[in-house]
Amino acid sequence: MTTPQTVLITGCSSGMGRETALALHRLGHRVHATARRPDSLADLAAQGINTHPLDVTDEPSMTAVVAAVEAEHGQVDILINNAAYGLHMPVETASPDEVRAQFDTNVFGLVRMAQLVLPGMRRAGHGRIVNISSMGGRFSPPGGAFYHASKHAVEAISDSLRLEVSGLGVRVVVVQPGPTLTEFGATAVGTMQRDPASESPDPYADFRRELAAMYADRTFTRSKGAVSAETAARVVVRAATAARPRARYAIGTMARATMLAKRLLPDAAFDAVMRRNFPLPRTV
Repeated sequence: MTTPQTVLITGCSSGMGRETALALHRLGHRVHATARRPDSLADLAAQGINTHPLDVTDEPSMTAVVAAVEAEHGQVDILINNAAYGLHMPVETASPDEVRAQFDTNVFGLVRMAQLVLPGMRRAGHGRIVNISSMGGRFSPPGGAFYHASKHAVEAISDSLRLEVSGLGVRVVVVQPGPTLTEFGATAVGTMQRDPASESPDPYADFRRELAAMYADRTFTRSKGAVSAETAARVVVRAATAARPRARYAIGTMARATMLAKRLLPDAAFDAVMRRNFPLPRTV
């Protein structure tokens, strides 16, 4: 795309979202970067990027931002759904509120943002929605049920949406990052900590500690072929601006290799791979 486009990006406080906003801004696009905490966007605003507070779990917040961008530019040309976090804990111990919060951010917020920008895209006869999924949208390791389930949902929703809007001039693209050197790991580790106020025994205490240690270990992350946020952002930019985008863009050799293994290996063999690479709960 050589003509400047109006781009709306969620989850720009750090990492891949922030780097994507900067990269598209440098290319001359009209970038609107958003995050729940406006102060986290101060450096982007200082560089001339439009910034807005946006909580993808809050309907008034979402409608207000889309309305503001459309009032200024007519429509959103490119929506990049990046806002997400990773809930990591055993299935047995997750509370309904924790599971709902995971899907509110990673799935329902993504869907609602797409719904809000699509009328303008249809009227304009063009548009692009880039949904940031994960290599985790294709498999699920121990401790990752709900985060990975949310990304499985993003994959399925994107497949349906891509077909539904293909005749309307709107493209839908999925990006599947593998391990990325961002704050995502630290956030995930935070979700593994048990509520200290809980008085019930935790049969998964050792598993939680081992899983948290694994995710917190940058050596482990790097050994799995993690890429920088800047490298990941370059792929997102390609997905957002390519004249004829692919349906999916995987980021990193680990993402491509793991998804290929999941597709080719029998379940028992892939389970064996997971057991070698992740801690497991043990009988006490």
